[in-house]
Amino acid sequence: MPVVTLYFDRLKKILGNAPKAKIIETLPFIGLDIEDETADHINVEYSPNRPDYSTDYGIVTGLQGLLGKKLGMPVLKIKTGKNSVKAEPSVSKVRPYVTAIEARNGKLDDETIRQIITMQEDLHNGLGRRRKKASIGIHDIEKIKFPLYYKTTTRDHSFVPLESETSMTVKEILEKTETGRKFSHILDGNVKVPILVDSAGQTISLPPIANAKLTEMNTKTKNLLVEVTATDKNAAEGVLAVIANTLHISGFQLYSVKITGANNSTPVLKSRDLILEPELVNKTLGIEISDTIIVKSLRKSRLDAKMRGKKIVCTIPRYRTDIFGVMDLVEEVALGYGIQNLNPTMPESVSAGERNDVTKTLEIVRSVMIGLGYLEVMNFELTSKEILYDKTHKDSSKIISVADSKSQEHIILRDMLLPGMIDILSRNIHESYPQKIFEIGTVFEKGSTIKEEIHLACLCAHKDVNFTEVKSILQSLLKTGFNLSCTTVAQKEPMFVDGRTGNIVVSDKKIGTIGEIDPKIADNFKLRTPVSGFEMDLTDIILDKN
Repeated sequence: MPVVTLYFDRLKKILGNAPKAKIIETLPFIGLDIEDETADHINVEYSPNRPDYSTDYGIVTGLQGLLGKKLGMPVLKIKTGKNSVKAEPSVSKVRPYVTAIEARNGKLDDETIRQIITMQEDLHNGLGRRRKKASIGIHDIEKIKFPLYYKTTTRDHSFVPLESETSMTVKEILEKTETGRKFSHILDGNVKVPILVDSAGQTISLPPIANAKLTEMNTKTKNLLVEVTATDKNAAEGVLAVIANTLHISGFQLYSVKITGANNSTPVLKSRDLILEPELVNKTLGIEISDTIIVKSLRKSRLDAKMRGKKIVCTIPRYRTDIFGVMDLVEEVALGYGIQNLNPTMPESVSAGERNDVTKTLEIVRSVMIGLGYLEVMNFELTSKEILYDKTHKDSSKIISVADSKSQEHIILRDMLLPGMIDILSRNIHESYPQKIFEIGTVFEKGSTIKEEIHLACLCAHKDVNFTEVKSILQSLLKTGFNLSCTTVAQKEPMFVDGRTGNIVVSDKKIGTIGEIDPKIADNFKLRTPVSGFEMDLTDIILDKN
């Protein structure tokens, strides 16, 4: 998890008088893990779902609540600014969204700059999904001539990137710089790339790769421009809200930036309300506390709360991207009330639990696959249409999508394990071969109801792999794990090579598919090594065994 270094002298300046021992004692109760401690600082880990804790300013906000120094939601004051950014239509198919805010009349020291840069990278890796979903530029605003223009340009366009002293073309930045090589894949397939330029024609940034050397901030910088570009507007504003809140706490004054063009709009960053039932809080936490205490506990967690009849209206600041529903509010009540104040009780049941028969059977299957030299992997049951269908040429007529998903990437319930496993191989092309992986997991089939099945899939990748090799693995698994034999019947399948694939048949019933992955499919995942594998439904086999 991400780590933040908290210097005690800085904490004293920001937090005010609070005993060092009390601060250290309180940190775990706002959800931070203490990694190590010295005489002058302490290192703490924070959960990536709390990006507002990526700096000491955000952590102090949490401490103020539990220590009773400040209660309720921090007020984000944004004055109306006079500058603007215009998005041109050309960005709509590359990286369609841009948003920004100004932070003025602040002071930066070396440690604050270090923490801002660390926060920027933590946001890139978390909410920004390694810059694919959102990326950030923080600039010295005095070097910029407004208005700004967000548009596309060719890869021959040149400017001086951050951490360089010479001008480079976009092509050179993508190929020769460390950051360019690491994130160039985000721009793959685009002839033109997105850039931000000012009215004087100066390049400000090349999202999501590099900012310009021109606008680099330093300890003399007093006024900043924060810009976020993204493939998802909600993610862009969530990232901007975290940074804006942090800069506001550190003493900057915030000014809006007008955003226009190509479905973009000026960010509002307003709070939202959720209704909480006090009964749910007490039932979930196993306690009996009054409505007044619940409200105070929420305010100690730096949320606003008030009674409306018999319900509680909770107001959530925009930077709290981790709060989705009422159960998240119950957790905030627990933190505000004090985890240490919750008394553990013994469960009412006196019977001992044990693993069920399905779990025991699957443990045997895992042991067999590991014994055959395969490494187990685990993917999410939610995936993307691109991975599950577009890259594999599978029929998507029975696609199962999640309604009102908070993610733009994980919105499809998987009906097969192999696509996600091929994606894992594509992320490990620089590792040594052979690569042998397997996965056991739940897949979903659409019918009159959604049916769940337990599948096992196996992939082997190396230059000499073929149908025969993976068939021998399949036969060994069925014989050792279930004392079963199988046959393979030739059959065309969209993911496999014609003539090198077939159905897996056990007791005259098809339970899966085996074969050599079509090179065109492998190429869609940027794999250059032959891959073979199989996937089968274990549901009935497990039921028969038990």
